[in-house]
Amino acid sequence: MTTEATFVRACGLSELEQDTPKRVELDGTPVSIVRTEGEVFAINDICSHANVSLSEGEVEDCAIECWLHGSSFDLRTGEPSGLPATRPVPVYPVKIQGDDVLVSVTQES
Repeated sequence: MTTEATFVRACGLSELEQDTPKRVELDGTPVSIVRTEGEVFAINDICSHANVSLSEGEVEDCAIECWLHGSSFDLRTGEPSGLPATRPVPVYPVKIQGDDVLVSVTQES
């Protein structure tokens, strides 16, 4: 039996600058919202290598880079592309309704 994802408003689409992460907190979960390459992505805002905010990093080629040690994470999968990070970070489903960016952090494993 699967539980349907619950989407909550993260921010307005008009609030997102291209390739500039926006940090929000949804149901106690820190999330980085990124508008890049014509899409909007939601990724957990905490680096899996060091406990720092990914939203303070740079976005390039559909990846977000941790500003502290330089690990990049694919915005589509959360997979790290290089050391020092070896573990992925969670990514979350996104829906756009009008100007609202809706994100679900309640997905079942």
